[in-house]
Amino acid sequence: MAKKLVAYFSCSGVSARVAHNLAQAAGADLYEIKPVQPYTAKDLNWMDKSSRSSREMDDKSCRPAVAGKIDMEEYNTVFVGFPIWWGIAPRIIQTFLESYDFSGKTVIPFCTSGGSGVGRTDEVLHQCCSAETKWKPCRRLNAAIPQSELNAYIASLKS
Repeated sequence: MAKKLVAYFSCSGVSARVAHNLAQAAGADLYEIKPVQPYTAKDLNWMDKSSRSSREMDDKSCRPAVAGKIDMEEYNTVFVGFPIWWGIAPRIIQTFLESYDFSGKTVIPFCTSGGSGVGRTDEVLHQCCSAETKWKPCRRLNAAIPQSELNAYIASLKS
């Protein structure tokens, strides 16, 4: 039987809420992607060019360490959720994707954002997975997405 996982990174709780609702709609397990060094409010101040998040996003080679691991072998479909930072996923998502072999698995990224779109997310993240990964385009899901819309989104992925 094909198992599904919703893995997510969230600092403010918005991506976490969407991930929880998506996991419920998809009948998937839930896994929080946590940084070894948690982010503080000061770290997340995108207006401060010297903040941790600003420095990480400016450095394309930056890979913040992820705390913990999950047995990815048991999952065939993996949703990966995160907030959009500077038009792409936070660097910790690249760390997460590069930490596992997704060959033969379907990876479905989703993001939350206060208003911006998915930007270059697919272009950047798809490179973190092997050529044998079945990649679905990233979709922006807002925090107030109705359950009916989530159910329709899940159904659309099967076609």
